[in-house]
Amino acid sequence: MDDIVQAALKKWPNVPHCYGWLALDARGDWYMRDDRIQQAGPFPQVKGSRIDHDKLLAFIGRNYASDDRGAWFFQNGPQRVYVELESTPWIWRLQPDGSVLSHTGRAAQVDSCWLDETGHLYLATDLGLGLVHTQDMTLAAEAIDARRWTPQDCIAAKLPSTHGFRRRPRPETTKPA
Repeated sequence: MDDIVQAALKKWPNVPHCYGWLALDARGDWYMRDDRIQQAGPFPQVKGSRIDHDKLLAFIGRNYASDDRGAWFFQNGPQRVYVELESTPWIWRLQPDGSVLSHTGRAAQVDSCWLDETGHLYLATDLGLGLVHTQDMTLAAEAIDARRWTPQDCIAAKLPSTHGFRRRPRPETTKPA
């Protein structure tokens, strides 16, 4: 996490969390979802404004993490902005040299490979579970053919529970005493 973000957290420790305003699609693109977009429909049916600014994308990537509930967020200074996920917390970009990078540019080590009922390929890594980017399926097929990865069957709807992440984070509700 950036030093400036750490300092902001110390200066303003009780800033309320933000929900619904940031989303990650299945191609690794970030979307801003203001009130108007949220009212127009749920993500990913209504995506919002794609973030294209390189420095903002890098800032989000450096400050992207998960909480103990498996909800992913971007720590924007003192405010935690929870992320709605179309698929998984990570979107993997495969490199010609066999390495794996996340949509945020972080290197990952593959632990296992999963194939769902619709043919989507996922990699469980030291960073967590992620979907292989559609543009990288040729490289994925080469890794499977070379027996570097052996896909195991999975059901897409069960991935959040089996791999410990939330697609739609919501505030915790407290029960009345």
